[in-house]
Amino acid sequence: MIGTVAERREAKVASIVATAWQLARTDGIGGVTLHGLARAVGIRQPSLYAYFDSKNALFDAMFADGNRQLLERLEAVRLPRDPRAAVKASMRAFVRFVLEDPARSALLFQRPVPSFEPSPASYAPAQQVLARNVELLHAAGVEDPGDVDCFVAMIAGLVDAQMSNDPGGNRWVRHLDRLIDLYLDDANRRSAR
Repeated sequence: MIGTVAERREAKVASIVATAWQLARTDGIGGVTLHGLARAVGIRQPSLYAYFDSKNALFDAMFADGNRQLLERLEAVRLPRDPRAAVKASMRAFVRFVLEDPARSALLFQRPVPSFEPSPASYAPAQQVLARNVELLHAAGVEDPGDVDCFVAMIAGLVDAQMSNDPGGNRWVRHLDRLIDLYLDDANRRSAR
């Protein structure tokens, strides 16, 4: 036999999560059902409960998976030494990641399933993503937590405008660097007072 029982189980869970993402891309996050997922992976629905005891447990695994993907993507970005340029490079990678998969983005950054709240373990990679970007903002002179909140809201609004009004285009995201410059200029000016 290849691998331990734990390794085989982990591989099966990863396969099920990958299939769930495929279904989410076709049917939306809300359209993912355990019955449909079991059929797509070729098992009976009761067998799926050996891996996920509920639909929210599946969403939790998907949430963790999506945030691990995001963290890996951001860690792969070669950041310039200039702090402002580093913020821009990181945010370009972040925005590309968000826009390339609307179903994944909905689960990670919106609340498409009102009953779902990520577990602390699956939320940890999301906190790492935020901490990484806050560190870049600090290096660029942004220290105030309120300024960080404004930055998060600005990026979220830009992405939402792009996804809602010009999916597949660049009408809003082409202004990303300009908005970051405006934001950093304002935040640095106010902190100097």
